[in-house]
Amino acid sequence: MREKFDVKRRSGFVVGGLLLLMSLAFIGSVQAATSTNLTGEEKYWLTYMREEEKLARDVYLVLYDKYGLTIFDNISKSEQTHMDAIKTLLDRYGLPDPAAGKGVGEFNEPALQKLYDELIVQGSTSEVEALRVGVIIEETDIDDLNAAIASTKRKDIKTVYSNLLQGSLNHLKAFVSNLAKYGVIYEP
Repeated sequence: MREKFDVKRRSGFVVGGLLLLMSLAFIGSVQAATSTNLTGEEKYWLTYMREEEKLARDVYLVLYDKYGLTIFDNISKSEQTHMDAIKTLLDRYGLPDPAAGKGVGEFNEPALQKLYDELIVQGSTSEVEALRVGVIIEETDIDDLNAAIASTKRKDIKTVYSNLLQGSLNHLKAFVSNLAKYGVIYEP
């Protein structure tokens, strides 16, 4: 039974990755634009989401190193794909990359730096708390992606955000499922 679950989970990651690659191919065919074509809100969300996806990846890398739980390894790779998708948009619109030159756990946005530090402390107390941190990250990401989607009318940006949103929903389900193995019932 566990083997079937692992296969399904891996296929979900593969499908999510394929959807993201398809969206990147789509946005690659959109005419080049500049940041002057974007609203202030669109610029804010593109920059913020790049760092937020980095936060997710970085936390999952640290928690994987600490506990060796496969879920953190798998989802950290997915978060890297999410970061790459946002980077494609930053490049397209000529926006600077806030993650450039930053190591694991380093952020420009003070609120994200603070959140990262808090989540690492919380996740370092136990495997259950680490999984709860995953839930917190994905719920935050879902809320922020919904706000980012609402902030733009640009099809290429909406497509990427929508694909990232689907990925975050899948990640949330995976964390909830793993918490259930420890007897922890998810409460949003």
